[in-house]
Amino acid sequence: MIRCVRLWTGDDGGSHVEVGTLDMTPGRNADLVSVAMSAAHVTVEETAGGGSLAWHTAPVRQLVVTLAGTLRFCTRDGEEFTLAPGDVLLAEDTTGSGHQWELIDGDPWRRMYVVLAPGTEVPFVAAPR
Repeated sequence: MIRCVRLWTGDDGGSHVEVGTLDMTPGRNADLVSVAMSAAHVTVEETAGGGSLAWHTAPVRQLVVTLAGTLRFCTRDGEEFTLAPGDVLLAEDTTGSGHQWELIDGDPWRRMYVVLAPGTEVPFVAAPR
């Protein structure tokens, strides 16, 4: 299964974290496949090793697919999580107190932003607590 971390804004205005996976079912050739998700556009970006970004919110609702680099994210109330290559971030905290991140290895952060079309459902499944 593909690890997915959901970052969203709660009723308290704070960013919150939920770890889970993307729901996939058997497809052709014994592969696992998710439902189709509509995207508005896709871009790629690279931040040099050692980079960080201070407090901010997600500019839009998007999936962020980490291709290289390992990062630590933190919310203002102290929730933390790490993203590694192959992880997907479902960034939905477009308002509120936001989050910050820092690269924790020497590698650059290479990622793909998939801006979701309005109303697109993402098959996120929260891990049992």
